[in-house]
Amino acid sequence: MEWQKAPVHFRIDSLDKKILNILIRDARTPFLEIARQCKVSGAAIHQRIEKMQEAGIIEGSHLYVNPVRLGFLTQAFVGIQVNLTSTRTHDEVFGKISKIPEVVECHHTTGKYSLFVKIYARSNEHLKNILVEKIQSILEVTSTETFISLQEGFVRQIPIE
Repeated sequence: MEWQKAPVHFRIDSLDKKILNILIRDARTPFLEIARQCKVSGAAIHQRIEKMQEAGIIEGSHLYVNPVRLGFLTQAFVGIQVNLTSTRTHDEVFGKISKIPEVVECHHTTGKYSLFVKIYARSNEHLKNILVEKIQSILEVTSTETFISLQEGFVRQIPIE
């Protein structure tokens, strides 16, 4: 997702909202099924979805892979403080963090941390290795603070009302 893109002025109506809610529940729902539920033609659904993609409202479709089923039993969030001598330094650290496969999200933040990341690890020992060998070994990283998730409560899309 690119948050820096200038917004395209596109107003969604009630049909667009209904389409989005169907796709949020299951992105693999066939256009004809969406058309049936919305009581419009398949062509109308195709055109609406295409316009929402062009406007950047819809970006791709997603498949959820359950990390626990793949053996990643530890989920953690890590606040990373960076010695910011220049924008280039920040970009370099971000580039290094982006190459760590266990880091699945990275956010540029205000406040105490320059970056806030989400990590999946196979165990606490694996998490320790990621922190020490991959993140804290980056010279510009001055400190980290780790929060281990005990249980994921929920994940959801922004509401379409």
